[in-house]
Amino acid sequence: MTDRVPWQADAYLDLARRACFVCELLDGNPEYPHHIAYRDANAVVFASRFPSVLGHFLVAPIKHREHAIGDFTADEYLAIQRVVHLAGSALSGLLTVERLYVLSLGSQQANRHVHWHLAPLPPGVPYEQQQTAVFDPARGYLDVPDDELADLARRLGERMTDSSAM
Repeated sequence: MTDRVPWQADAYLDLARRACFVCELLDGNPEYPHHIAYRDANAVVFASRFPSVLGHFLVAPIKHREHAIGDFTADEYLAIQRVVHLAGSALSGLLTVERLYVLSLGSQQANRHVHWHLAPLPPGVPYEQQQTAVFDPARGYLDVPDDELADLARRLGERMTDSSAM
């Protein structure tokens, strides 16, 4: 059983405002560690550092973009969404999922690099704890052991690579 860790809003906000976490991740900055599952010329898929549910991954463009629609041509947007679909399909094959939540969060005040969250809701979660309640900071985040998160990212990447080769 994975425990939940209390959300530390001030520490998170400091981290989120200090630098672009996606760009720092891509540059290999050790202060922004994430397990990368998949990367191609357009997008990167990586495990959330503060997962709301097991299997919470993010998809972001390689190039720094800040707006989910306005910073992309239609073809660029569709290329990113292909990766979102590929990752979501692979996650749904790895985990038992009642509903896969896909949403773009972020702000011009912090976490400016646009990214999409993939949050696989496991079966049996009471309705009151579903939808936006999954992301409620009062619930904290899952404390997934690093080796388990690394293994899940590896398995997700393998599935994505196998699926994209077809």
